[in-house]
Amino acid sequence: MAERQLYKVIFTNQGKVYEIYARQIYQSELYGFIEIEELVFGSTTQLVVDPSEERLRSEFDSVTRSYIPIHSVVRIDEVEREGVAKISESTGGSNVTPFPLPAFRPGGHKE
Repeated sequence: MAERQLYKVIFTNQGKVYEIYARQIYQSELYGFIEIEELVFGSTTQLVVDPSEERLRSEFDSVTRSYIPIHSVVRIDEVEREGVAKISESTGGSNVTPFPLPAFRPGGHKE
């Protein structure tokens, strides 16, 4: 049986950096979003529990599909094995969040 692909997705959400693992990622029919399905978390039989991963697991507990804005995505990697899913603080060094810019110019004007 062929191994299934596994992706590591890093994106920002409300000033934090999320790192999650998923089996399926593709461009959404919703303009400007990617779809992430089949999230993968570490084994629940482990004796040591990572609080960051448990927070992610509870946040995405009943989610079958997640839509991530494309401008929030930092990086997507295809990986051989899963790591630890986590939420970390952004190290941007600024408390100012940039305003999202449109991906297209209204009216289709070119410069």
